[in-house]
Amino acid sequence: MNIHEYQAKTILRQYGVAVPRGDVAYTPAEARAIAQKLGGRVVVKAQIHAGGRGKGGGVKLAKSIEEVRQHASQILGMQLKTPQTGPQGQKVRRLLVEEGANIAKELYVGLVVDRGTQRVALMASAEGGMDIEEVAAKFPQKIDVHAAFGGSHDHRTPRFAVDRDADAVESPERQRQGNARDRGEDCTRPRRRQKCGPPHRTQ
Repeated sequence: MNIHEYQAKTILRQYGVAVPRGDVAYTPAEARAIAQKLGGRVVVKAQIHAGGRGKGGGVKLAKSIEEVRQHASQILGMQLKTPQTGPQGQKVRRLLVEEGANIAKELYVGLVVDRGTQRVALMASAEGGMDIEEVAAKFPQKIDVHAAFGGSHDHRTPRFAVDRDADAVESPERQRQGNARDRGEDCTRPRRRQKCGPPHRTQ
């Protein structure tokens, strides 16, 4: 299933997740009208089914209503090329116009489908999301990928900790031990091929 950013944020908003105010626009005039409602200082974002839109010129900060119109005119109809679109790019037919934010710290949390296990895996990183693909290629240790969860019989809460003041997150081994404790298992010993057994008890 492919959905655009504005559609995903609409769903998140319905479930009480805080997201920036914004709306979708199909023309520069609609983008201008949305910006006026939001107070003028907005971000104009191309809506295509691909990441890396900012580096391809598809995300622009507008500090005035006139800049909103200019950016919307430039982005709408462009053939936006990103590392995820391939050389052919994707044509931009709609925009998300949303209020700007003063970003103090950017974190990354994502859910991806693990097609091998047919479950959902949780990823987290303190490195933010703008260059997450580059981080994955050069510094994979800075991305915390959790064992797939979400099966019909798996109701465990994934353990992950994104340290806002550090470059690293909780180690996979510590996460494994934490999940094992949730299941009442003893996984403090080095992992071998066998599954973790029940916890040791002393009389």
